[in-house]
Amino acid sequence: MAASAVFPFMAGGAAHGTMLPVGAVTLSDLTPNPRFGLKGGGSAAWLAAQGVSLPAVNRIGAHHGMRVLRLGNEDILLLAEGAGDALAELKAAWANDTGPKGYSSWREEGWAWMRLSGRHAPQAMERLCALDLRADRFGVDDIAQTRVGHIEAVTFRSQAGFDVLFDVTASAYFARTIAAAARHCTDLPIDMEGHT
Repeated sequence: MAASAVFPFMAGGAAHGTMLPVGAVTLSDLTPNPRFGLKGGGSAAWLAAQGVSLPAVNRIGAHHGMRVLRLGNEDILLLAEGAGDALAELKAAWANDTGPKGYSSWREEGWAWMRLSGRHAPQAMERLCALDLRADRFGVDDIAQTRVGHIEAVTFRSQAGFDVLFDVTASAYFARTIAAAARHCTDLPIDMEGHT
């Protein structure tokens, strides 16, 4: 029997029972979505040999429905929201290759992936991050490696708002921080939703 992952907000997870804000500021947990990180010498060359077009550092590209985040010269993260099969093929090819290929950075286990959306998401991000994330300054292909809600994080724009990746152990703290920011950004009541 294969082991299955337990994500922070799932039953048995470290953040189980933590409420997520919903409404003018909504926090969604994308952590169960597939992702794969490669790091170290040979990572970029191996991905390029597989036909993955790599963007510049701190930029986002695309490959077969996946987002390709270039966090460093040899630090690349592939996010497969809706493209799990393509990512699974790439991971299998990497696992079976005996040549130089970098090493797995365990992003699928070590990082939470959250999405901040809703009409007041930009105002919430202003409270949570010191960078200027306005659309005319921070585009859809940009990556910020910064602090969000006092947590070291990677953030970028998604169609719905902002995606944030950070150490999975901070999941409950992050959710509470977003809820607090949401309360200050709107005079509307913030609903809280349990995550099951």
